[in-house]
Amino acid sequence: MKKLFIAVIALLGIMSVTAQNNMTMKNSKTLVAYFSSTGTTKNAAEELAKLIDADLYEIKPATPYTDDDLNWNNKKSRSSVEMADKSSRPAIATKVEKMEQYETVFVGFPVWWYVAPTIINTFIESYDFQGKTVIPFATSGGSGIENCEKALRQSYPMLKWSKGKLLNGNVSKKYLDDWLKEIN
Repeated sequence: MKKLFIAVIALLGIMSVTAQNNMTMKNSKTLVAYFSSTGTTKNAAEELAKLIDADLYEIKPATPYTDDDLNWNNKKSRSSVEMADKSSRPAIATKVEKMEQYETVFVGFPVWWYVAPTIINTFIESYDFQGKTVIPFATSGGSGIENCEKALRQSYPMLKWSKGKLLNGNVSKKYLDDWLKEIN
């Protein structure tokens, strides 16, 4: 009887730890921060934030991008010039309030020239991410997220990165759930 009691207590302990691990993101304060130039990344960010019950913050450029600014076929367009200059740091219109409260920060963006737009560097360099987990996600018409992740990890090796995901189109709850289980 004593052995059965100990086994039940041990099993309950294991189940409790497993449940705690699965709930880590739900219980920790999470932010989904995103930059969206056409609305695609915004849609993905909103779905993600809703699913994980996270706060949402839009990384808005101080000077909004126009259609001409986003014309990647024009080497003199604003986005082309920024992406050609690795030191470019476009100003952001607003700050995240109480960034210190967040333990996990998802950072979303469209893929530009196979990497994250330079405004993402501005965002990362604007805050202290010590002790936070940073999780990239991206949208793209044809590129993957792998080069983005590699470049971000190389630029900011001091950050605690978790595996990112490409969130194109209508992302299903199952797709997001599977990714969250993978990174949690």
